[in-house]
Amino acid sequence: MHPVLRAASSTHTAQPLWPQMPIHLRSRWNGSRPNGKQSNPSGQRIPVNRFGLTEVHSPTLPTKPNVDVVFVHGLNGDPHNTWTSETTKVFWPAQILPPILEDEKARVLVYGYDADVTSFTDGASKDKIHNHAEQLIADLAANRRIRKALERPIIWIAHSLGGLVVKRALIHSAEIRGIKIEHLRSIFVSTYGILFLGTPHHGSDIAHWGNRLEWICSVMLPKKVMDSQPQLIDALKTNNETLQNIDRQFIQILNRFHIYFFHEGKPTNLKGTLKFIVDETSASPTVQDVERAVIQADHSHMCKFENENAPGFDLVVEGIQRYAEEAPAKIKRNWDAENKERMTVKQAEAAELYSGRLSMIHPWDASNMKTASVKNTQQSDSTSTFGGESSQGREQRTLPSTESQENFDERYIVEDVTSEKEMA
Repeated sequence: MHPVLRAASSTHTAQPLWPQMPIHLRSRWNGSRPNGKQSNPSGQRIPVNRFGLTEVHSPTLPTKPNVDVVFVHGLNGDPHNTWTSETTKVFWPAQILPPILEDEKARVLVYGYDADVTSFTDGASKDKIHNHAEQLIADLAANRRIRKALERPIIWIAHSLGGLVVKRALIHSAEIRGIKIEHLRSIFVSTYGILFLGTPHHGSDIAHWGNRLEWICSVMLPKKVMDSQPQLIDALKTNNETLQNIDRQFIQILNRFHIYFFHEGKPTNLKGTLKFIVDETSASPTVQDVERAVIQADHSHMCKFENENAPGFDLVVEGIQRYAEEAPAKIKRNWDAENKERMTVKQAEAAELYSGRLSMIHPWDASNMKTASVKNTQQSDSTSTFGGESSQGREQRTLPSTESQENFDERYIVEDVTSEKEMA
């Protein structure tokens, strides 16, 4: 995980894995975390999956993580190269960040997806950003569920158009209500903060939206793609409803999260002209209760930190560290409220179904049925009923037919509350 010296042979002197790495980093990260335990003893490049999630750091057992930090790349990006310095080859999510987040007990993951230009254009029959967002939610929910960590806080770091994928993923997760897929909603409930690095939040500036996307393509895509597939670039320059809708929908849930906007401080040379690919107005719009800052690097290098002294490193890492420290208490409150709401919904569904069944029962059938109360099996307080009354004043209902009752066997039990006086 961290740079180490290769073993010297009889004819060669030892050489660092990354020869241009600054001396102070070589001494600090010589293959060990601060607790002295080897994090990458072989000194080899950490294997990162091209697609899906890769865990690049986790606290040493038996310590359990308190927070998940998830990195998402942008257009034509890569889950390793997007975050790797071109000079020192330092992969900072795995080699610089973990020691700083040791007290916060953070687990660090990177996410990869097929981020070619067609992923960010409208299609006649499919929305690829939505497809990527759905897959991201499914992958992350599965990864966390098998580790019994659905309620663990999440912090996102997204570069460029990867921020649109994160936005769309959270919109999708927030809209989920079905009981059979409520584990996918856990990503929305558990998200504490998002750091957007150079993501275009176009707002009302629709007229310039297409130009910005074209500039991003010019920086992130090989020239041969730009020249050979002009129709894709034309699609980006049009009035792209998918991208506009993402912004409009995300505004509805933005206040739930801690947001940090970062914009590039240096222009990029585009065919001899210096341009800010995503300028301050778009990347760091002024929004109440949202942090904003500049990183003195161009668009493609603002997410690659070669060492602790790299421009913007302190700002980004301090934000991650602060969010990781604050997140557990806030996300616990989120889940307390979420579980309470889910219980209320289940109780209301039970009451509605029982009420509907009662209206279908013949009077002579109802007169022979036993009085009972219904209790949600997932409710820990045995004195509560779905009628909201105490055990002294339970709302009593008549049981419906057997076939209807089967619908409730999984979530509800029926208690006989016939009084002793009635039995006598």
